[in-house]
Amino acid sequence: MLQVIIATLLFFVLMFGLGFILNMLLKTTWFPVYAYIVLIIVLVCMGWDSGTLFNNIASYTVIDYLPAAGGLIGAFTSGKTMKSLRAAGYKMF
Repeated sequence: MLQVIIATLLFFVLMFGLGFILNMLLKTTWFPVYAYIVLIIVLVCMGWDSGTLFNNIASYTVIDYLPAAGGLIGAFTSGKTMKSLRAAGYKMF
C-alpha cells in the first residue's frame, strides 16, 4: 500500500511539473490535462487483448487506477495554478 501512495504522489508531482512548464511555454491552460488523457488512452489501449471493452477495463484494479488518477489531478491542478497566477497579474505565466 505504501508503494501505491508513493506512486500516486510521484505521478501527481510529475504531471504538475510538466503541466506547469508546458503552460509557461505554450500559454495554454488546459493542454496538459488533454495531453495526459490522450497519453493514458493510448498506453492503456496498446496493452489490451483482443476482447471486449468492458473485459479490458475490468482487468485493471484500483491499484492501477490510483496513480493514473493522481497524475490527472496533478495536470488539472497545474492548470488551476496557472489560471490563478494569470488572474493575479503575473504576465510570465
